[in-house]
Amino acid sequence: MVTRLWAETAVALFTLAYGLVIVRGATEFGIGWDASGPEPGAFPFYTGLLVAAASLGTLVVTWSKRLRADRAISAVILDGEGLRRVVSFFLPILGFVLLCAALGMYVATIAYLFFAMRVQGGFGWLASLATSFGAALTFYIVIERIFLIQLMKGPIEALFGL
Repeated sequence: MVTRLWAETAVALFTLAYGLVIVRGATEFGIGWDASGPEPGAFPFYTGLLVAAASLGTLVVTWSKRLRADRAISAVILDGEGLRRVVSFFLPILGFVLLCAALGMYVATIAYLFFAMRVQGGFGWLASLATSFGAALTFYIVIERIFLIQLMKGPIEALFGL
């Protein structure tokens, strides 16, 4: 069981780390001003600072509620059933990301949409296959052919000369 206190703390620590990584990375591009205006890292630097500051604020508010014994902060927000639902949502997305890296965006899109529709959504075979392949084809036409933006490709796309 996960309480609101620990969920908010975990998210705040994650976003704090994320903001600090952005701040650190931005310093490599320069965060000051030069003759032509702000350096490339200025906007990411200040955005990262804002994210980090907001995360610290969330930690302060969350733990002050804990110290005041606010009952809402002790509420259980994720039980066994809720965890199962979160995992059933997260694992297919993780699979999609891994398939993108191994087999390319189009194969991963087809596999993910087919799984989501057929297994999780209970749609029929024809609707699941048509939507999966139709979405991948639409992405190819719109993104690669019209907007001329290349997406990740894998070995299967290479077989088709895409």
